[in-house]
Amino acid sequence: MGKKIGVILQYIIFLGGGIFLIWWQFNKMTPVEVVNFKISLAHADYRILIPVVFMALASHVSRSIRWKILIAPMGYTPSLFNTFGVTMVGYLANSFVPRLGEILKCTMLGKYEKIPVQKLIGTIVIERIFDFCCYLIFIVVTILIQYKLVGDFVKVKLAALVNSKTGMPLWGRVLLIVSITVVLMWLLRFIFKKYAASKFIQRLKNFVTGLKEGIASIKKLQKRGWFLFHTLFIWSMYLLQIYVGFSAIQQVAHLGINAACSVLTLATLAMIITPGGIGTFPTAIFLVLTLYNIDQPTGEAFGWLMWGSTTFIVLFFGLLFLGLLFFINRKKQHQGIIPKSTLIV
Repeated sequence: MGKKIGVILQYIIFLGGGIFLIWWQFNKMTPVEVVNFKISLAHADYRILIPVVFMALASHVSRSIRWKILIAPMGYTPSLFNTFGVTMVGYLANSFVPRLGEILKCTMLGKYEKIPVQKLIGTIVIERIFDFCCYLIFIVVTILIQYKLVGDFVKVKLAALVNSKTGMPLWGRVLLIVSITVVLMWLLRFIFKKYAASKFIQRLKNFVTGLKEGIASIKKLQKRGWFLFHTLFIWSMYLLQIYVGFSAIQQVAHLGINAACSVLTLATLAMIITPGGIGTFPTAIFLVLTLYNIDQPTGEAFGWLMWGSTTFIVLFFGLLFLGLLFFINRKKQHQGIIPKSTLIV
């Protein structure tokens, strides 16, 4: 009885958190941002949003399949339903607190599928490394295909970042991060050797070992071709969402794939900077679209439209799977399909 109450309370807390997130995101908007958002809704061709939503979902499904491919070398075969479900819940959590979703989805999938969480975190590290490399490649390609238009803009922004006088320069930050990483690695090795008999150290060592195993899964990858295919597919869907989305507003409908590349480059950075890209996403898109002679109101309206459709998908499916994951996996547990230990309790 106590466990049932605990599970119900857990679901209520997550559901309440999701509802609070909806209120929080819209409450953070300034009056001007609210007006721009309403303009985008009033003038948008909603038929265009249908393929945009399907492409977004296709990218999320593809990301879930790619994660399954990374997990497979460790001897685990989680269901696509659970993998996709926790991925959407992770996006929901990331909209509230950056990077929280990565830990949450590993914890949830670990309990549902009986997989050590530290191993799952290791696979997420590999995913993020690949995504970061893809992002860098995408930036380079964007600059090369329209160097005259975008090149000067990027030079100015990079120069401002590198020569910033308001704080530590970029090279100093990189050096500091590398130094801290080296010191931490040395410190961990020293502690592991000196206090090897400690139960806490043994648990910490097991966690690090599992993390390494998750990261090493890339070496044992059996479906490398499919892994690369899904990586390319995910980023292609991101790009096509913007390209197709241009048609939703008449003033930007003439923009082509080059402009979509530029928008995706800066919009991705905006999603990283703030939870869910609130505020920064439409601003980033507006700044990019000025390069293509698009006025500020139109640029911000398109930014709010794309942010609104993306946020709707995350909120709707994130909240939906909070309930579905619990009830479906609980039903399987009662039928003896999965062990009880895999449920979130």
